[in-house]
Amino acid sequence: MTAQVDLSVIVPAYREGPRIHDNLKRLLSELDPIGCAYEVIVVSDGNGDQTEAEVARLGSPKVRLLAYATNMGKGYALSLGALRSQGDLVTFIDADMELDPRAISRFIDLMKRDGEDIVIGSKRHPDSRVNYPVLRRLQSRCYQALVQLLFDLQVRDTQTGLKLFRRDVLVDALPLLAVKRFAFDLELLVVAHHLGYRRPAEAPIELTFQFQSTVRPQTVFQILWDTAAVFYRLRILNHYDRRRVELAQSLAADAKRTKTSQG
Repeated sequence: MTAQVDLSVIVPAYREGPRIHDNLKRLLSELDPIGCAYEVIVVSDGNGDQTEAEVARLGSPKVRLLAYATNMGKGYALSLGALRSQGDLVTFIDADMELDPRAISRFIDLMKRDGEDIVIGSKRHPDSRVNYPVLRRLQSRCYQALVQLLFDLQVRDTQTGLKLFRRDVLVDALPLLAVKRFAFDLELLVVAHHLGYRRPAEAPIELTFQFQSTVRPQTVFQILWDTAAVFYRLRILNHYDRRRVELAQSLAADAKRTKTSQG
């Protein structure tokens, strides 16, 4: 019998190398005091370095490794990890631990206290402590202004890599998504809102930006392209409603075939 898991923590990893070992140890040290049954799922997104060996070296029974050969993008990694998870609550956190994992316990407390469906970290929360360059701040504010114009989500930050979901939100939303890379977070929040889940609660985070990280012009273009595609699927194609109907019909047909074969 599979043990009950209260919390699943999904960690997408791409070319993290040796540092992921210490980062995971830090994550585990913050999860243990929460006092719930948890699992950490590291999704190795087509790494060709030491990442997978370093995860294995950790030797923790609470850490599972999912790996595949081809880089598919952060969104794909998060989706795969979530679909393979067992927890009633599911957290996303970036492998570099720029976002302090101590916030996870506060996210859980907020969700349970207020009955939230989704809690997201926000760099623009008044209690957040963030340390990242002015240019990145400007880029983030401009992008969030675009997001509000297109989708009216009423949140100030959709892209911070620390989020907590009730499992049923992901079960309903993930099969409808199309984005595998840069705008995955946005599409997930847009679809969850479209399905009628409560507006995400924003919570403070502590961010220590690693200044060697850069955003290439190609990445900015891809983010904008993916964002436009989400808008097109939602407002023009009515894609998410159509996809939901298709999935429901497919499940009904499978159930009918199963009943017939057993009859």
